[in-house]
Amino acid sequence: MDPNETPEPRSNNSRVLLWVALVLVLLGINGVLFYLNQQKGQQNEVLTTEVKAKDSKLQEQIKQYEALKADFERQSSELQALGLSNDSLESKIAGVNADLLKLRSFKAGSFSIAQQNLFKKRAQNLEGQLRKKDDDIAQLKKDNESLYTETTTLKEKQNRLTDTISTVVRSNKELAEKVGVASRLQADNIHVAIITSKNKEKEDDKEEFKAKRVEKVKITANLARNDVSPKETKAIYLRILEPDGAALYNLSTGGGTFTVDGQEAFYTQKQDVVYDNTKQKLEFVYAKGAEYKKGLHTVELYESGQLMGKTTFTLK
Repeated sequence: MDPNETPEPRSNNSRVLLWVALVLVLLGINGVLFYLNQQKGQQNEVLTTEVKAKDSKLQEQIKQYEALKADFERQSSELQALGLSNDSLESKIAGVNADLLKLRSFKAGSFSIAQQNLFKKRAQNLEGQLRKKDDDIAQLKKDNESLYTETTTLKEKQNRLTDTISTVVRSNKELAEKVGVASRLQADNIHVAIITSKNKEKEDDKEEFKAKRVEKVKITANLARNDVSPKETKAIYLRILEPDGAALYNLSTGGGTFTVDGQEAFYTQKQDVVYDNTKQKLEFVYAKGAEYKKGLHTVELYESGQLMGKTTFTLK
């Protein structure tokens, strides 16, 4: 046998041992990998369970705050129905809305135990305030019912009193109207004369005059007796109406405007007279300062917007 040759059986045994060792190593690695994967799966299951639990707590908390918001809004509506407002209640609603926004902003699994406890404690506090406010509102409703009954009774009495007062006022108004009518002054013996350019006074029983001779118009009258009218200063207004119905009117000669039957009208002259119920005499002298129109003229006397009397004269 050649001493330089290696025996073949020993070489084969080495190869077998090498393969066996390699297989054992691979089996060991696979076992470790399997164990690690199993541990990781268990951890993932734990994490998934924790995330679900946190999300469940988060959803419960969101529902609780939504219920709180609805109850606070209900209380606000009830107070408004009672005619009341409550700024602190509106502030609570705003706070609950802010909390809801924050709760809804949490991502999956990010709602920590500390945060759960914080929101739970705040919710319990809000629920306590909610119950107290419900008790207050219930008392307010009860008080309102009592007040409504008292108000209804008082209103019935007031209506009866109002009816009585209305009757008295109506009677007083009717009496005042009768007194007002009775106290109106009347003008008696209204008479018209003219004054010529030579300052001569002309009279005519028919009260007809030549227009070209008229320089001034003189109106006289007496205030009739009236025992009802108070003795006080009376404003007497004279209106001289031309044939076309226009009133002679000039500010420089004492003309102006006053109210007759609720409408503004022009007057020719005005006098303030202290009425003393003695049939005192009135006298007006009016100068037109221009040629008078021919035709029928009307003279009217007024006091307190009421016609006292009138007459006419003709210029030919």
